[in-house]
Amino acid sequence: MNSTDVVVIGGGQAGLAAGYHLRRQNLDFVILDAQSTAGGAWQHTWDSLHLFSPAAFSSLPGRLMPPQPGQEYPDAAHVVDYLSDYEQRYGLPVRRPVTVRAVHRDGRRLRVETDAGHWSARAVVSATGTWWRPFLPAVPCQEKFTGRQLHTTGYRRPSDFAGQHVIVVGGGNSGAQIAADLTTRTDVGLTWVTQRPPRFLADDIDGRALFDAATARRRALDEGLTDTGGVASLGDIVAIPPVRAARDAGLLKAQPMFTALTEDGVQWADGTRAQAATVIWCTGFRPALSHLAPLGLRGRRGHIATHGTRAADEPRLHLLGYGDWTGPASATLIGVGRPARDAGREITALLG
Repeated sequence: MNSTDVVVIGGGQAGLAAGYHLRRQNLDFVILDAQSTAGGAWQHTWDSLHLFSPAAFSSLPGRLMPPQPGQEYPDAAHVVDYLSDYEQRYGLPVRRPVTVRAVHRDGRRLRVETDAGHWSARAVVSATGTWWRPFLPAVPCQEKFTGRQLHTTGYRRPSDFAGQHVIVVGGGNSGAQIAADLTTRTDVGLTWVTQRPPRFLADDIDGRALFDAATARRRALDEGLTDTGGVASLGDIVAIPPVRAARDAGLLKAQPMFTALTEDGVQWADGTRAQAATVIWCTGFRPALSHLAPLGLRGRRGHIATHGTRAADEPRLHLLGYGDWTGPASATLIGVGRPARDAGREITALLG
């Protein structure tokens, strides 16, 4: 049984931000990462993915992300390099690959069970994110479709679909970006399907404005003021250059959601059909929290009630990087720093 003050579960951006602030608080801690290499979920994204914001506005606490030559908005590979350099620069104690299976109460401590032994901790920070728990909606006759079905997490590049017709489902950023990516090949047919007409943000809005909107919403809620609507009030899709180009060329024309899958495609309520070899579900994610099940904390929609980042019913547990419910824009590079700092301070106060 290994022993430490704090176990951080997850070595992506949220886990590294937590580590930075725990180090500043002079706490003994370890970061357990299930991945074999540094970079978190960024090392598993599609090839053409770029950030919404310039490098300087996409940084973790303590170290600005350097610009990527020739790119206003860095790509995912640049982010992976930055995260790898970040953990080395601050000497963060990352153990990998270590998969956390469960967290249990163990008297005055918490017991973290992994595939590489157990850890006893006075506090735990869960920073596993959502990438590892993709959400696929239930659709009638889904099992009848004989083609290929994959989620956002399985998409890499448009050349993988040469000669195919592809149906992309989802009206958020991933759906729009993957649909736009597929339009770059003339030998790929595309049908883009959304639950409601796509809402593009104004062309001049990027991640900087989104972070400001999320922060303003959280401040308003904390002060008991009217909900500003945050990012959702601005739209659903950031018009990054590739998306904007496909939209302006008339290549991103969304169809309403179909009602069922068929053996060789999909069918709408009026009986209209479309054939497809592949359906890509860009339908979002859920928090990856199965390792916390023994604590019995999950409530409605699978969330754990929190006060800031601290679990309401287990003060030794903090959750970081899962979305606005664990801090404004906490699932973003620039947004995770502040809640990570707050978590570090609260843990220090708790441990005395």
